[in-house]
Amino acid sequence: MAMADVHSANLARSRTSHARAILGPALHDRLPETKVLLVGAGGIGCELLKNIVLAGFGDITLLDLDTIDLSNLNRQFLFKKKDVKQSKALVAAKTASAFNPNVRIRPIHGNIKDPQFDLAWFKSFDLVLNALDNLDARRHVNKMCMAGEVPLVESGTAGYLGQVQPLLKNKTECFDCIPKPTPKTFPVCTIRSTPSQPIHCIVWAKSYLMSQLFGEDEDSTEELDDALKQGENAQEIATLRKEAQAFKAVRAALRSSQGTNDAARLAFQKVFYADIQNLLSMEDMWRFRDKPVPLDYDLIKEDKFVLRGQLASVASVTANGATSTSKPSGNGKNGHAPNVTNGTTNGASAGKGLKDQRALSLRDSWVMFVASTERLAKRLTGGEETISFDKDDDDTLDFVTAAANLRSAAYGIAGKSRWEVKEMAGNIIPAIATTNAIVSGLIVLQALQLLRKSFNSLRNVHIQFKPTVPLSTITLSPPNPNCGVCRDAYAELQCDPARVTLGEVIDAIVQEHEDGEKREVSTYEDKRMLSDPDFDDNLERTLESLNVGRGNFLSIVDENGEYETISLAIALLPPNHPIDGPSFILPAPLPKPAKKTKAAPPRPSTPPASLKRPAPADDDIVEQPAKRSRTGVAVDNAMYSPSKKRRLEDDGLVLLESRDEKMEDDIIEID
Repeated sequence: MAMADVHSANLARSRTSHARAILGPALHDRLPETKVLLVGAGGIGCELLKNIVLAGFGDITLLDLDTIDLSNLNRQFLFKKKDVKQSKALVAAKTASAFNPNVRIRPIHGNIKDPQFDLAWFKSFDLVLNALDNLDARRHVNKMCMAGEVPLVESGTAGYLGQVQPLLKNKTECFDCIPKPTPKTFPVCTIRSTPSQPIHCIVWAKSYLMSQLFGEDEDSTEELDDALKQGENAQEIATLRKEAQAFKAVRAALRSSQGTNDAARLAFQKVFYADIQNLLSMEDMWRFRDKPVPLDYDLIKEDKFVLRGQLASVASVTANGATSTSKPSGNGKNGHAPNVTNGTTNGASAGKGLKDQRALSLRDSWVMFVASTERLAKRLTGGEETISFDKDDDDTLDFVTAAANLRSAAYGIAGKSRWEVKEMAGNIIPAIATTNAIVSGLIVLQALQLLRKSFNSLRNVHIQFKPTVPLSTITLSPPNPNCGVCRDAYAELQCDPARVTLGEVIDAIVQEHEDGEKREVSTYEDKRMLSDPDFDDNLERTLESLNVGRGNFLSIVDENGEYETISLAIALLPPNHPIDGPSFILPAPLPKPAKKTKAAPPRPSTPPASLKRPAPADDDIVEQPAKRSRTGVAVDNAMYSPSKKRRLEDDGLVLLESRDEKMEDDIIEID
């Protein structure tokens, strides 16, 4: 037994000897006890987990919400085909543990924004490594790390490009110090009435039709009201209001156990026939654009529908309504679609290549639409209240692919394969395994600098399209003084949200001015305003009734803008807190927001002295010596460029071509 222990110890030393020699004994001996949170087990996350395990980090928490998809296997090497549909975090942890038996990896299959992952949970880590592809989640992790003053290494890749950025409260700028570009949006009328690009049809199917049929029953008039205020076509808006009301009957059919078989037909006829007919009735809309073609459910089913000169089963719609022929697809019987899974129709072959990448004919899209709608309807009747789009959900991906292509066919727009729709609807950024590997190595290097506290050695590293200089490093910038995240004064408020009121929190946290007057403040939860000096209806309400609970931030904003914002991270009371004790425990010390430094008012700008020489009096004609060049040779006025001559004329001066030229009008001659 003793010999086995000695052998195990020798093996561990041989495994880490190179890392120990490179990092030095002091830093290397810290790694097994350093608590690391790795968020994301995708392309970067797999490479990064392997790196930190081999580097010697011994206490790792791995969190990811996603499950393994077949498309992940080309670059996420910790997964195999047998792991498809399983949790990425669980499988990655199991696979990486074999690289170093001494490592402790705690996998969590969950959302980083869930309330149990609150500020106290983040503060339990020594280091956070981000391997996320979601902007909202990255901003959340950034805020948590700024609030808890936990070092964070942010990263991202896009094809051959990549970036690694270490972030530390009060030392460097945070992820939100530089505003991020907002996602591209499209006018409501373009999406709902007059699409002209494939992306318009995909956004319509994913964000509008999917939610109208399978999402929450919401009143969509607010979006239309906003569009009307922004000056969009009033007649189109009125038509769209009628369409929204008509969806109620379709929604009811989809949720009826008796009407599931007819629901697909009802949805198709409403969206692709009746709605298009209504739009065609507005002649002015089609004065300068091609009219769409209403699609008939029964004719397509019987393969009698002709679209721009081709049968639906033969024509594969491409740009500008042109068509290319494909093999006819199988025929559905009894009003039901043939068996369709992952966009493949049994007995159908519309084009060569992988099933997800083949071109879809109009009838292929019809078959996929009917089959996916029926499957989604069965999920609703089976207990699911709402269904939203997920690129890894075959049912929703089939539905969006089919609906987008049917709409494209009606409007003469290029169709897209299931694979292309997945990329566009899922906002998939091209990923390359080599880029992920390089970025994950750079993340570890920056993480080690943070652990050494070598803050002057921290760098923002970019992978760029320059063969001679593939990597560029930039010295990190200081925090943006106007940042709405890292400049806040953070504190943790332990409380019972069911008992403590908003007013009690404000009274306890907000301190008085030097003159004894209470500061006027507004309160927010994320973007929701809860109170301000003129709106105090919520002050007597509990935080729970305002949907403010564990994991949320309550922001207290100075109304006069003199102080920075106070952000309170809501946490639960400790387990040993008396039942009849106070409803909250104040943070100690109380957060003291810094006083904002007001920028000095700009000095009044005085117009610069004119460089023009004042003209002499009319009766005082002065001859000036000819202008000389740097070589001392006189410059002839005829050498002035036309632009110089034009500028002089704009100033009221006339440039003569020669000394002998005379002007009839009274002028002042300037040599």
